[in-house]
Amino acid sequence: MDVFEAVRTVLAVREYADRPVSDETLGRVLEAGRLTGSASNKQPWHFVVVRDRETLAQIGAAEPYAPYVAQASVAIVVAVDRTPFAVSDASRAIQSMLLTAWADGVGGNWAGWLTSQGMEPARALLGIPANLDLLAILPFGYPTASVGQGKKKRKPLAEIAHRERWGAPYA
Repeated sequence: MDVFEAVRTVLAVREYADRPVSDETLGRVLEAGRLTGSASNKQPWHFVVVRDRETLAQIGAAEPYAPYVAQASVAIVVAVDRTPFAVSDASRAIQSMLLTAWADGVGGNWAGWLTSQGMEPARALLGIPANLDLLAILPFGYPTASVGQGKKKRKPLAEIAHRERWGAPYA
């Protein structure tokens, strides 16, 4: 799948089949995150890969907006250094990982957020140092059903893009 096709068709997946994500796909997903560009090449991200079913269940139970983490084949918990641009840089890495997984037929979603209640239990559970911020939990798995494939509800380009200056429609 080319990059634009992945962007065009990717949707959040919150229901996962009972099928493991291969080590090959997981390796590609992690490499996509690692290879993503960052400000001054600081690479402020850290990825904790979780496959243990009990740990996934505990993370899912702690994150009020993402109990579906418990059903994922694997989750990647993203922590960041407390440096300028860390959230922006790691967000880029997260998107790279989600698109790479999608291109391999694996769905995911961004669960949790810096201030989410479920992030601190995940920190303790995974032994993540206090000097890092937890940014996201990325559950991954094969979708239980065919999802959307490009059928997205998005604003028209003319409503969000401007030509040369604000108010001049792009389209």
